[in-house]
Amino acid sequence: MNDLDNMDGLLDAVDPGTDIVADARAPRRDLPALMRKISVTLTLEVGEARISLHELAQLQADSVVELDTLAGAPLTLKVNGTPIGRAEVVVSGDSHALKIVEIDGLDLDQLGA
Repeated sequence: MNDLDNMDGLLDAVDPGTDIVADARAPRRDLPALMRKISVTLTLEVGEARISLHELAQLQADSVVELDTLAGAPLTLKVNGTPIGRAEVVVSGDSHALKIVEIDGLDLDQLGA
């Protein structure tokens, strides 16, 4: 018995009802209980700007840098740096929040890449 066999046994013990073999085309959202506790970083990317080092050195507190996104357009939603969809910024109580506009096929294998 090798280490992979031991890991399969551990995962089966944690969530014996989970089918390890899944359709490769389908998004993987049926996670074993152990994996559901793993934290990920959810980020909303406002946009990008490409500037020279000279322009960077000239930035001050009142500087404005134009980004590559249109005002009001949905922003890129990322998990651990991998784009997974689009979202908008909204206000929830006293905090900013995300309103999901679209989720691409959520392929959990890509999130760690």
